Amino acid sequence: MHRRTFAKSIPALLLAPTLAHATPEAATTLRSATSLEGPANVRHFWYSTLARIADPVLDNLAMGKLKKRMPVEAKAGHEQDRREVTYLEAFGRLLAGMTPWLELGPDSTSEGQVRDRYLQVTHRALQQAVDPKGPDFMNFNRGKQPLVDAAFLAHGLLRAPTQLWQKADATTQQRLIDAMVSSRAIAPYYSNWLLFSAMVEAFLLDAGQPWDEMRVDLAVRKHLEWYKGDGLYGDGPDFHWDYYNSYVIQPMLLDILRVLHKYQHPLGEHLDVVLARAQRYAEIQERLISPEGTFPPIGRSLPYRFGAFQLLAQMALLRALPLHIQPSQVRSALTAVIHRMIEAPGTFDKDGWLRIGFFGHQPDIAETYISTGSLYLCSVGLLPLGLPPDDVFWSEADADWTAKKVWAGLNVPPDHALGV
Repeated sequence: MHRRTFAKSIPALLLAPTLAHATPEAATTLRSATSLEGPANVRHFWYSTLARIADPVLDNLAMGKLKKRMPVEAKAGHEQDRREVTYLEAFGRLLAGMTPWLELGPDSTSEGQVRDRYLQVTHRALQQAVDPKGPDFMNFNRGKQPLVDAAFLAHGLLRAPTQLWQKADATTQQRLIDAMVSSRAIAPYYSNWLLFSAMVEAFLLDAGQPWDEMRVDLAVRKHLEWYKGDGLYGDGPDFHWDYYNSYVIQPMLLDILRVLHKYQHPLGEHLDVVLARAQRYAEIQERLISPEGTFPPIGRSLPYRFGAFQLLAQMALLRALPLHIQPSQVRSALTAVIHRMIEAPGTFDKDGWLRIGFFGHQPDIAETYISTGSLYLCSVGLLPLGLPPDDVFWSEADADWTAKKVWAGLNVPPDHALGV
């Protein structure tokens, strides 16, 4: 893996966690020297973590060498099957979490200059991903899985309309549109998968393209029907105790409705109710984070790690947290989780690629549909990086989160279910 030359411009505090060629011992020493106290240091930690996750994917894809260099870890016997889909998984899922930060655009600060260079390499990566004659042309329509990751890529593009979509060259834009349209060949399962089809169509609508209203209508109406109460939806008709309300259901449903509301589609009228439910689920998610920065390993897809908190992170990004939850306490809670998981021994291989696991390297915890590319959904836990450094999320002093207050014996108000 070759590191981008512009990395030399990153301040030492930021660069330490992303030194791909440092020895494991040296890298650990450098990271442990980075303070997590104070908003400025915490933001540095967050976007250096994002860079650490993103570098292998973006560096190699921008050079047309992703398929050549990316390892494919999966359940024994499933490695070859996942090679058909894992590259779009890695790219689409990474962008779903990274693009709010990219959307801030370049500026004169050291972070803004780093972001400018990540924008450049991401544009080159986009070109490679949809170039039919390129070595890293991605699969958008063969098998079932590509629908999922076309949707994550579409979600990422919706989260960076100015810096990524509008600034893409005309050829790349058309190829992206063609790729998204080609994913219609895949029929979604009768579950949260309906939202993958709908997310693709929401992107096409926002891009000024013909879109399939029926796919969106079905996904929205079914999820409204599958609401189980107190801020939680079923994954299909049945309820599953896992993190899919955060991995997929609520973030996608909310942003699809935001697009529909923007274009004054009648279904957009459901936005307020869905937002209220999302706020309640964000409240639940904040309470799930223990004083030690852990959370219950419940349900499917645990190797997505802190991607389990996409909905809480999205509510912070949208400045839509419940009024009694301070942004600084969410920042502190998520920082505890991210730091604990990203620093677990074995999380990355020697070349900086993510490895299967919930805490470190735990290959047996994966389902058969999990492979290396799947793991990059962890990036969605970093969505608040899309808020500028002077936003209260980043500028207010560190604060304890609910579980930390409760287990310290502090007096806190009661928790109540949502009646909507």
